[in-house]
Amino acid sequence: MEAILKFDSISSYNDFNNHQTLHPLVSIVDLSKASPRESRRMAYGFYTIFLKQIKCGDLRYGLDYYDYEEGTLIFLAPDQVIGENNPENVYQPQGIALVFHPDLLHGTALGRHMNDYSFFSYQVREALHLSVQERDIILDCFLKIQYELEQNIDKHSKKLVTANIELFLDYCTRFYDRQFITRDNVNKGIVARFETLLNDYFKSDKPQLLGLPNVNYCADQLNLSANYFGDLIKKETGKSALEVIQFKTISLAKEKIFDSEKTVNEIAYELGFKYPQHFSRVFKQRVGYSPNEYRKLN
Repeated sequence: MEAILKFDSISSYNDFNNHQTLHPLVSIVDLSKASPRESRRMAYGFYTIFLKQIKCGDLRYGLDYYDYEEGTLIFLAPDQVIGENNPENVYQPQGIALVFHPDLLHGTALGRHMNDYSFFSYQVREALHLSVQERDIILDCFLKIQYELEQNIDKHSKKLVTANIELFLDYCTRFYDRQFITRDNVNKGIVARFETLLNDYFKSDKPQLLGLPNVNYCADQLNLSANYFGDLIKKETGKSALEVIQFKTISLAKEKIFDSEKTVNEIAYELGFKYPQHFSRVFKQRVGYSPNEYRKLN
């Protein structure tokens, strides 16, 4: 068995799932029509969205299993690997998959801002859980896309198909915003853990060893993807995760500046800045004064 089963084309994925190819660059696949299969590690050379409607065992991300419930959307960017190799686990796939190749997006409105849909970089455990009404809206979007795929390809096809995919993704953005709000208690817990993480970081020798904390480091420590973590912090605080880190850094810098026995260079190194000039530049951008000017004023 190959380590990873890779699908480079829409048609190869359709064939794998016993599905007819209506368009070479986009498809909506009813996974229940696929043959039972062994658990495999898979990678897709195109954008892939799964709508899981019942609990099943066909998807695993890294070492984390995910308990799929009715109305859960999973987003995969091209070449992302998912699943596990387990020949003993044979299952019947369920749900619906929307797959579309990056080549479909060239020269379209969707292609110009595809990177805005940050949830394609979320981890599987950060999936979107839909209400019944939201699921109905998603299914309606799928029906509109399927309708276009069943028509003869003409000069309008590409625009209408990509416009309906964009509509679908815009609804997903709205539903994720709703999910951030409805999970407010969980999110506030993550914000509190983020604050504790920064406090502990600056109290340790990590700034001298590792430098300034960055968004990727903090997300990893909190077991979140960088994009999900960044979006969550922005929704909860109104600031980006980087802005929160910089605010904390400058607050500590202001405290240290009152210690007249420390030079500005020493303070910069204590906080994790590699170059004192960088510290002075960031401090002035945030405070309006250079570190030495601020020290004199206070």
